[in-house]
Amino acid sequence: MLSLVFVTGSAPSKWIRRYQEATGDSVEAIDAADPWAVLIDAPSSPPTVALLRLPDPRLDAASEDFHMVRLYEEAPGVAVPKDSVYAEVGEQVAESDLADEYVNLPFSHRPDVDALREALQVVAANVGVAYGPLPLLKHLSKKQVVPLEVAGPSVAPTPIALVWRKDDDCDAIQDFVGITKGRSVRSSRANAAQKSHKSHKKRKKGKAIQPRGRGRRRGRN
Repeated sequence: MLSLVFVTGSAPSKWIRRYQEATGDSVEAIDAADPWAVLIDAPSSPPTVALLRLPDPRLDAASEDFHMVRLYEEAPGVAVPKDSVYAEVGEQVAESDLADEYVNLPFSHRPDVDALREALQVVAANVGVAYGPLPLLKHLSKKQVVPLEVAGPSVAPTPIALVWRKDDDCDAIQDFVGITKGRSVRSSRANAAQKSHKSHKKRKKGKAIQPRGRGRRRGRN
């Protein structure tokens, strides 16, 4: 079994389904506001991988002990009241157009989920806006709030990465990583084995083949 701790607002269900179909193994999926905190306290069995938002200074400080694979980026977003002109247009909004709006929560790649929930409640009361990664805003917003993509100098896409302990690396994790990268199950290990085989053949070719035996017999006198 594999344990996957995924950050709130991400959607790993398609990867989990493909992994289970391909391997027959189960995945324990855990939704966490702070997957890093869960990962560092997780036992080594079952092996645990975390899907989290970057940048995270805690990961930077422990990079020697962890593997990381960047997968994709989340668009920056802003949550606006349902009755606002921005919601009526329903298109990407420029940050400059929101300059006069009260900001309940400024943009962050890794916003505090509880603080964002509170900010969205204020937005739902038709007061101001709140910023954050667009998928997270969509996940947390209720009917009175509309999340929109936003563009501007103080916002940027949020990288999403898969992280796991180097000591926990195993076939199950490599299979899951391969699926998240769009490869078929076990292909990562197959490619690694193929590279190892090619390297071995090259080493063999580089050696000169010495003739065996006594060579041609000399004629008798």
